[in-house]
Amino acid sequence: MKIDPKSLGKVAVLMGGSSAEREISLMSGSGVLAALRSQGVDAHEFDPSQRDLVELKREGFARAFIALHGRHGEDGTVQGALELLGIPYTGSGVMASAIAIDKVMTKRLWQAAGLPTPKYVALPRATQTRERIVQVPDELGLPLIVKPPHEGSSIGVTKVKGCSQMQDAVALAAKHDDVVLCEEFIEGDELTCPVLGEGDSARALPVIRIVAPEGAYDYQNKYFTDVTQYLVPSGLPEAEEREIQRIVVEAYRALGCRGWGRADLMVRASDRKPYLLEMNTSPGMTSHSLVPMSAKAAGMSYEQLCLHIAASAALDG
Repeated sequence: MKIDPKSLGKVAVLMGGSSAEREISLMSGSGVLAALRSQGVDAHEFDPSQRDLVELKREGFARAFIALHGRHGEDGTVQGALELLGIPYTGSGVMASAIAIDKVMTKRLWQAAGLPTPKYVALPRATQTRERIVQVPDELGLPLIVKPPHEGSSIGVTKVKGCSQMQDAVALAAKHDDVVLCEEFIEGDELTCPVLGEGDSARALPVIRIVAPEGAYDYQNKYFTDVTQYLVPSGLPEAEEREIQRIVVEAYRALGCRGWGRADLMVRASDRKPYLLEMNTSPGMTSHSLVPMSAKAAGMSYEQLCLHIAASAALDG
Protein backbone atom coordinates (compact mmCIF):
# COMPACT_ATOMS: atom_id res chain seq x y z
CA MET A 1 0.00 0.00 0.00
CA LYS A 2 1.48 3.31 -1.11
CA ILE A 3 1.31 6.00 1.57
CA ASP A 4 1.41 9.69 0.66
CA PRO A 5 3.66 11.29 3.34
CA LYS A 6 1.85 14.62 2.95
CA SER A 7 -1.48 12.99 3.83
CA LEU A 8 -0.19 12.28 7.36
CA GLY A 9 -0.09 15.99 8.21
CA LYS A 10 2.11 17.33 11.00
CA VAL A 11 3.42 14.38 13.04
CA ALA A 12 4.73 14.55 16.61
CA VAL A 13 7.25 11.84 17.50
CA LEU A 14 6.76 11.40 21.25
CA MET A 15 10.11 10.41 22.75
CA GLY A 16 12.05 10.58 25.99
CA GLY A 17 9.43 10.70 28.70
CA SER A 18 9.97 10.03 32.40
CA SER A 19 10.21 6.24 32.67
CA ALA A 20 13.23 4.07 33.50
CA GLU A 21 13.51 3.48 29.75
CA ARG A 22 13.95 7.17 28.81
CA GLU A 23 17.42 6.56 27.34
CA ILE A 24 16.12 3.85 24.99
CA SER A 25 13.10 5.97 24.04
CA LEU A 26 15.35 8.83 22.94
CA MET A 27 17.27 6.38 20.73
CA SER A 28 14.03 4.96 19.29
CA GLY A 29 12.49 8.38 18.72
CA SER A 30 15.58 9.78 16.99
CA GLY A 31 15.55 6.87 14.54
CA VAL A 32 11.82 7.24 13.82
CA LEU A 33 12.10 11.02 13.40
CA ALA A 34 14.95 10.72 10.89
CA ALA A 35 13.13 7.94 8.99
CA LEU A 36 9.86 9.88 8.70
CA ARG A 37 11.64 13.06 7.60
CA SER A 38 13.60 11.11 4.98
CA GLN A 39 10.24 10.04 3.51
CA GLY A 40 9.00 13.62 3.31
CA VAL A 41 6.83 13.59 6.46
CA ASP A 42 6.46 16.85 8.42
CA ALA A 43 7.70 15.21 11.65
CA HIS A 44 8.88 16.90 14.86
CA GLU A 45 10.39 15.74 18.16
CA PHE A 46 8.18 16.10 21.25
CA ASP A 47 9.30 15.09 24.76
CA PRO A 48 6.27 14.88 27.12
CA SER A 49 8.54 15.14 30.17
CA GLN A 50 9.69 18.58 28.96
CA ARG A 51 6.48 19.93 27.42
CA ASP A 52 2.76 19.80 28.15
CA LEU A 53 0.81 17.51 25.80
CA VAL A 54 -1.78 20.29 25.35
CA GLU A 55 0.81 22.01 23.14
CA LEU A 56 0.25 19.27 20.54
CA LYS A 57 -3.23 20.68 19.95
CA ARG A 58 -2.05 24.26 20.07
CA GLU A 59 0.68 23.59 17.52
CA GLY A 60 -1.61 21.82 15.06
CA PHE A 61 -0.28 18.27 15.17
CA ALA A 62 -2.45 15.89 13.16
CA ARG A 63 -1.14 12.67 14.74
CA ALA A 64 1.39 11.31 17.21
CA PHE A 65 3.94 8.52 16.73
CA ILE A 66 4.49 7.09 20.21
CA ALA A 67 8.16 6.14 20.61
CA LEU A 68 7.91 6.20 24.41
CA HIS A 69 8.65 3.06 26.44
CA GLY A 70 7.53 2.00 29.90
CA ARG A 71 5.40 3.99 32.33
CA HIS A 72 3.63 7.10 31.05
CA GLY A 73 4.50 5.91 27.56
CA GLU A 74 2.95 2.55 26.82
CA ASP A 75 0.73 2.09 29.88
CA GLY A 76 -2.41 3.82 28.61
CA THR A 77 -1.81 7.19 30.28
CA VAL A 78 -0.42 9.06 27.24
CA GLN A 79 -2.97 7.22 25.09
CA GLY A 80 -5.79 8.51 27.33
CA ALA A 81 -4.49 12.07 27.14
CA LEU A 82 -4.31 11.89 23.33
CA GLU A 83 -7.87 10.49 23.25
CA LEU A 84 -9.07 13.55 25.21
CA LEU A 85 -7.13 15.86 22.88
CA GLY A 86 -8.58 14.06 19.84
CA ILE A 87 -5.14 13.41 18.35
CA PRO A 88 -4.79 9.99 16.65
CA TYR A 89 -1.78 8.00 17.85
CA THR A 90 0.17 4.90 16.90
CA GLY A 91 -0.08 1.57 18.67
CA SER A 92 -2.65 0.11 21.02
CA GLY A 93 -5.46 2.03 22.69
CA VAL A 94 -5.95 2.86 26.37
CA MET A 95 -7.20 -0.50 27.65
CA ALA A 96 -4.84 -2.77 25.68
CA SER A 97 -1.87 -0.57 26.61
CA ALA A 98 -2.78 -0.61 30.32
CA ILE A 99 -3.22 -4.40 30.35
CA ALA A 100 -0.13 -5.25 28.28
CA ILE A 101 2.24 -3.24 30.48
CA ASP A 102 1.07 -5.27 33.48
CA LYS A 103 2.56 -8.73 32.97
CA VAL A 104 0.34 -10.25 35.67
CA MET A 105 -2.90 -8.97 34.08
CA THR A 106 -1.60 -10.04 30.66
CA LYS A 107 -0.99 -13.59 31.92
CA ARG A 108 -4.46 -13.76 33.49
CA LEU A 109 -6.08 -12.80 30.19
CA TRP A 110 -3.95 -15.21 28.19
CA GLN A 111 -4.76 -18.04 30.60
CA ALA A 112 -8.48 -17.22 30.29
CA ALA A 113 -8.11 -17.37 26.49
CA GLY A 114 -6.40 -20.77 26.72
CA LEU A 115 -3.05 -19.42 25.54
CA PRO A 116 0.22 -20.91 26.90
CA THR A 117 2.19 -18.82 29.41
CA PRO A 118 4.58 -19.95 32.17
CA LYS A 119 3.23 -20.67 35.68
CA TYR A 120 3.63 -17.74 38.04
CA VAL A 121 3.22 -16.35 41.54
CA ALA A 122 2.40 -12.66 42.07
CA LEU A 123 3.65 -11.12 45.33
CA PRO A 124 1.93 -7.82 46.24
CA ARG A 125 3.90 -5.66 48.71
CA ALA A 126 1.94 -6.99 51.74
CA THR A 127 2.88 -10.62 50.97
CA GLN A 128 6.61 -10.04 50.43
CA THR A 129 7.50 -11.69 53.74
CA ARG A 130 10.46 -14.01 54.22
CA GLU A 131 8.05 -16.90 54.97
CA ARG A 132 6.10 -16.38 51.73
CA ILE A 133 9.15 -15.78 49.55
CA VAL A 134 10.84 -19.06 50.54
CA GLN A 135 7.73 -21.00 49.46
CA VAL A 136 7.89 -19.77 45.84
CA PRO A 137 10.64 -22.14 44.59
CA ASP A 138 8.57 -25.10 45.87
CA GLU A 139 5.65 -23.89 43.74
CA LEU A 140 7.52 -22.99 40.54
CA GLY A 141 10.71 -25.04 40.72
CA LEU A 142 14.25 -23.76 40.14
CA PRO A 143 15.62 -21.92 38.30
CA LEU A 144 12.89 -19.27 38.19
CA ILE A 145 12.61 -15.65 37.06
CA VAL A 146 11.81 -12.74 39.39
CA LYS A 147 10.83 -9.42 37.81
CA PRO A 148 8.80 -6.23 38.25
CA PRO A 149 5.61 -6.69 36.16
CA HIS A 150 5.45 -3.07 34.92
CA GLU A 151 9.00 -2.56 33.65
CA GLY A 152 10.57 -3.53 30.34
CA SER A 153 14.09 -3.81 28.90
CA SER A 154 15.02 -6.48 31.50
CA ILE A 155 15.13 -3.84 34.26
CA GLY A 156 15.06 -5.39 37.76
CA VAL A 157 15.03 -8.98 36.46
CA THR A 158 16.87 -11.85 38.22
CA LYS A 159 17.27 -15.47 37.21
CA VAL A 160 17.17 -17.27 40.56
CA LYS A 161 19.13 -20.52 40.63
CA GLY A 162 19.05 -21.22 44.38
CA CYS A 163 16.67 -20.48 47.28
CA SER A 164 19.31 -18.27 48.92
CA GLN A 165 18.94 -15.73 46.05
CA MET A 166 15.19 -15.27 46.44
CA GLN A 167 15.18 -12.49 49.06
CA ASP A 168 17.63 -10.30 47.11
CA ALA A 169 15.82 -10.93 43.82
CA VAL A 170 12.45 -9.91 45.29
CA ALA A 171 14.02 -6.85 46.95
CA LEU A 172 15.53 -5.74 43.62
CA ALA A 173 12.24 -6.15 41.70
CA ALA A 174 10.35 -4.41 44.55
CA LYS A 175 12.49 -1.28 44.01
CA HIS A 176 10.72 -0.88 40.66
CA ASP A 177 7.20 -2.09 41.44
CA ASP A 178 4.67 -2.67 44.23
CA VAL A 179 4.02 -6.19 42.92
CA VAL A 180 6.76 -8.72 42.20
CA LEU A 181 6.21 -11.39 39.54
CA CYS A 182 7.87 -14.79 40.06
CA GLU A 183 7.70 -16.96 36.95
CA GLU A 184 8.57 -20.52 36.04
CA PHE A 185 11.77 -20.60 33.96
CA ILE A 186 11.35 -22.18 30.53
CA GLU A 187 14.58 -23.74 29.26
CA GLY A 188 14.83 -23.46 25.49
CA ASP A 189 14.86 -21.05 22.55
CA GLU A 190 14.16 -17.37 23.18
CA LEU A 191 12.01 -15.86 20.44
CA THR A 192 10.27 -12.64 19.57
CA CYS A 193 7.63 -12.00 16.93
CA PRO A 194 6.17 -8.64 15.82
CA VAL A 195 2.58 -8.07 14.69
CA LEU A 196 1.19 -5.33 12.44
CA GLY A 197 -2.47 -4.41 11.97
CA GLU A 198 -5.70 -4.81 13.88
CA GLY A 199 -8.38 -7.46 14.43
CA ASP A 200 -8.86 -9.83 11.50
CA SER A 201 -6.23 -8.01 9.45
CA ALA A 202 -3.48 -8.41 12.10
CA ARG A 203 -0.54 -10.38 10.74
CA ALA A 204 2.70 -11.67 12.24
CA LEU A 205 6.08 -10.75 10.80
CA PRO A 206 8.95 -13.30 10.71
CA VAL A 207 9.99 -14.84 14.03
CA ILE A 208 13.42 -13.85 15.43
CA ARG A 209 15.46 -16.33 17.46
CA ILE A 210 17.68 -14.68 20.08
CA VAL A 211 20.99 -16.28 21.04
CA ALA A 212 22.64 -14.39 23.92
CA PRO A 213 25.97 -15.20 25.63
CA GLU A 214 25.22 -17.76 28.39
CA GLY A 215 21.55 -16.93 27.82
CA ALA A 216 22.09 -13.50 29.43
CA TYR A 217 19.76 -11.40 27.29
CA ASP A 218 19.88 -8.48 29.73
CA TYR A 219 19.71 -4.66 29.46
CA GLN A 220 23.39 -4.38 28.48
CA ASN A 221 23.21 -7.09 25.80
CA LYS A 222 19.89 -5.76 24.47
CA TYR A 223 21.11 -2.27 23.69
CA PHE A 224 24.82 -1.73 24.08
CA THR A 225 26.74 -4.78 22.86
CA ASP A 226 26.97 -6.72 19.64
CA VAL A 227 27.53 -10.19 21.13
CA THR A 228 23.87 -11.22 21.07
CA GLN A 229 22.85 -12.99 17.84
CA TYR A 230 19.46 -12.35 16.25
CA LEU A 231 18.55 -15.05 13.77
CA VAL A 232 16.00 -14.13 11.14
CA PRO A 233 15.10 -16.34 9.37
CA SER A 234 14.82 -18.06 12.75
CA GLY A 235 16.01 -21.45 11.55
CA LEU A 236 12.97 -23.08 13.16
CA PRO A 237 11.01 -25.73 11.22
CA GLU A 238 8.46 -23.99 8.99
CA ALA A 239 5.46 -25.58 10.73
CA GLU A 240 6.79 -24.47 14.14
CA GLU A 241 7.33 -20.91 12.97
CA ARG A 242 3.78 -20.77 11.56
CA GLU A 243 2.34 -22.10 14.83
CA ILE A 244 4.26 -19.48 16.83
CA GLN A 245 3.00 -16.73 14.53
CA ARG A 246 -0.57 -18.02 14.96
CA ILE A 247 -0.28 -18.00 18.78
CA VAL A 248 1.27 -14.52 18.77
CA VAL A 249 -1.56 -13.06 16.65
CA GLU A 250 -4.11 -14.72 18.98
CA ALA A 251 -2.30 -13.26 22.00
CA TYR A 252 -2.30 -9.79 20.36
CA ARG A 253 -6.02 -10.00 19.62
CA ALA A 254 -6.83 -11.35 23.10
CA LEU A 255 -5.39 -8.16 24.64
CA GLY A 256 -7.19 -5.94 22.09
CA CYS A 257 -3.95 -4.61 20.61
CA ARG A 258 -3.84 -2.58 17.41
CA GLY A 259 -1.35 -0.84 15.12
CA TRP A 260 1.73 -2.81 16.04
CA GLY A 261 3.29 -4.81 18.84
CA ARG A 262 5.83 -7.51 19.61
CA ALA A 263 5.41 -10.68 21.64
CA ASP A 264 8.29 -12.33 23.49
CA LEU A 265 8.22 -16.11 23.89
CA MET A 266 10.20 -19.17 24.94
CA VAL A 267 10.00 -22.54 23.21
CA ARG A 268 10.71 -25.34 25.69
CA ALA A 269 13.58 -27.49 24.46
CA SER A 270 12.18 -30.74 25.88
CA ASP A 271 8.88 -30.76 23.92
CA ARG A 272 9.04 -27.65 21.63
CA LYS A 273 6.00 -26.14 23.37
CA PRO A 274 5.83 -22.33 23.02
CA TYR A 275 5.16 -20.11 26.07
CA LEU A 276 4.14 -16.44 25.83
CA LEU A 277 6.08 -14.13 28.16
CA GLU A 278 4.84 -10.63 27.38
CA MET A 279 3.43 -8.26 24.78
CA ASN A 280 5.23 -5.00 24.01
CA THR A 281 2.80 -2.39 22.69
CA SER A 282 5.47 0.26 22.02
CA PRO A 283 8.52 -1.79 21.02
CA GLY A 284 12.00 -0.37 20.59
CA MET A 285 12.90 1.23 17.27
CA THR A 286 16.67 1.63 17.80
CA SER A 287 19.39 0.29 15.51
CA HIS A 288 19.47 -2.86 17.69
CA SER A 289 15.69 -3.22 17.75
CA LEU A 290 13.82 -6.31 16.72
CA VAL A 291 10.69 -5.11 14.91
CA PRO A 292 12.76 -3.34 12.19
CA MET A 293 14.93 -6.45 11.88
CA SER A 294 11.90 -8.71 11.38
CA ALA A 295 10.25 -6.25 8.97
CA LYS A 296 13.45 -6.14 6.90
CA ALA A 297 13.32 -9.95 6.58
CA ALA A 298 9.77 -9.52 5.27
CA GLY A 299 10.99 -7.01 2.66
CA MET A 300 10.05 -3.81 4.49
CA SER A 301 12.74 -1.17 5.10
CA TYR A 302 13.04 0.76 8.38
CA GLU A 303 11.70 3.87 6.64
CA GLN A 304 8.72 1.99 5.15
CA LEU A 305 7.97 0.46 8.56
CA CYS A 306 7.96 3.87 10.28
CA LEU A 307 5.71 5.27 7.54
CA HIS A 308 3.35 2.27 7.81
CA ILE A 309 3.06 2.63 11.59
CA ALA A 310 2.56 6.42 11.37
CA ALA A 311 -0.23 5.89 8.81
CA SER A 312 -2.00 3.46 11.20
CA ALA A 313 -2.47 6.13 13.90
CA ALA A 314 -6.03 6.08 15.24
CA LEU A 315 -8.30 6.88 18.17
CA ASP A 316 -10.08 4.23 20.27
CA GLY A 317 -13.53 5.40 19.31
